[in-house]
Amino acid sequence: MIKIEMYGTAACPYCVRARRLLDKKGADYTDIRIDKDPSREAEMIQRSGRFTVPQIFIGERHIGGYDDMAELDMDEALDPLLRGEDLA
Repeated sequence: MIKIEMYGTAACPYCVRARRLLDKKGADYTDIRIDKDPSREAEMIQRSGRFTVPQIFIGERHIGGYDDMAELDMDEALDPLLRGEDLA
């Protein structure tokens, strides 16, 4: 099973949308809430190079934020990633 991690907060509308999309896809993911554990924010920044939420990782690949993930879905490229394909 592919490891999916999302850094986010409760109040961020893009985080809510990202969770909905992942839930709709039936993806099993780790929701890393930096509002509950602020120490994880530095980890997110180090891994992604970005300061905004959400930041989504599928496997070791940084997907980006919600808009990036939604674009992958529109291009029919998200489902293969969620299955662990095309992670090169």
